[in-house]
Amino acid sequence: MKSDIRVCSAWREAHDSPVYTLSDSCPDCGADAENSAPAPFDPNDPHGKYRRALKRRRR
Repeated sequence: MKSDIRVCSAWREAHDSPVYTLSDSCPDCGADAENSAPAPFDPNDPHGKYRRALKRRRR
């Protein structure tokens, strides 16, 4: 699951602080905007079914 909020990919070089936007590019410098937060989990996790089973057992 990705966030709709994006941050300028060149904010460290072009800005004093992060520039957040909802568009695909930075409104100030025109650089590409990237996802501001990583996904909370990897859907292709090879060990996910074991973690979920362990979680069910602990309940």
